[in-house]
Amino acid sequence: MQSMPDASPTKWHLAHTTWFFETFVLPGDPVDPTYSYLFNSYYEAVGDRHPRHVRGLITRPTADDVVAYRGKVDEAVVSLLDLGTADDELLDLVELGIHHEQQHQELLLMDALHLLAQNPFSPSYVTDPVAVSPEHPGGWTTFDEAIVEIGNDGDEFIFDNEGPRHRALVPAFKIANAAVTCAQWQEFIADGGYETPALWLSDGWGTVQREEWVRPLYWRPDGSIFNLHGLHELDPNQPVSHLSYYEADAFARWSGCRLPTEVQWEHAFGDSDPAAAQVRSGDIFHPVGSSPEQNGALGSVWEWTSSAYSAYPGYKPVEGAVGEYNGKFMASQYVLRGGGYLTPVGHVRTTYRNFFYPQTRWHTGGLRLAYDL
Repeated sequence: MQSMPDASPTKWHLAHTTWFFETFVLPGDPVDPTYSYLFNSYYEAVGDRHPRHVRGLITRPTADDVVAYRGKVDEAVVSLLDLGTADDELLDLVELGIHHEQQHQELLLMDALHLLAQNPFSPSYVTDPVAVSPEHPGGWTTFDEAIVEIGNDGDEFIFDNEGPRHRALVPAFKIANAAVTCAQWQEFIADGGYETPALWLSDGWGTVQREEWVRPLYWRPDGSIFNLHGLHELDPNQPVSHLSYYEADAFARWSGCRLPTEVQWEHAFGDSDPAAAQVRSGDIFHPVGSSPEQNGALGSVWEWTSSAYSAYPGYKPVEGAVGEYNGKFMASQYVLRGGGYLTPVGHVRTTYRNFFYPQTRWHTGGLRLAYDL
């Protein structure tokens, strides 16, 4: 099933991540030549591909066929590595493939949530109890004007858009110690936030009117919320999630604040340990509140910044087809930072640059506020 053009069927995610290893890591002919067409996502250098918006119409191969395909490719990759002859370039491609698959683990759950939300009976993906978010004490942290270094130096795995590390001027600012909560968003709604055009960017207001937005995605008119646990009562302390950039920007303006730039965001969190700052409560399927012991805690919601997604100074895509991984998307999108409640643990780091178009809401986008001094 495919619930909208931006989403993909679960079967497709499983097949595409397998195709990635088969295409970029393994030598020789593909398991099935038709898969090269069906499961290529956007790699122009590799060949033609099936249109994204109709992936849900592909009933063959079956899910069982895809699992069998996955098993064959996994076995071949392991056998290749067991030979002990892989050079650094091949090992880098294997590592990229693993992290690419982790990205698709998050995308798969995003897409599954959107699909289940279309069912009028609100089925759950998991049945574990929903944790109650703790109340955060709030407050702000002040940063003086400074020349700072941001970006990842690549001592561990990074995606190419996280570097190179470079210097940037940061004016003095304050940033909130916690992400905006559902309770705060309820105040925005009650104050006519979705009905006041002066709060919105022109394209954002047009989207609100066209899509008839009156609340965040997955909020229901009766005050309940739908997530992978199914339908349940809205938790006021939970970070608000599944917002577009337009909504985040409008809320910031309503609050008399703004969204932080990605430079400010990374500077604010750059000294924290992402593993320690990450908030989890036993599983990855629901957002939890920020921890008072951390500066806002990462890992609850992806946080929109005011920064357009573009290349860092000195950025060069890697050579070959995998160079299409990030660089060619550096237009018309905005950067999110931190990590959401569906994000694999290893991808929650302060230099990770997620990016989406400003009208999208099915990812776990939230926000925290900032203002200039």
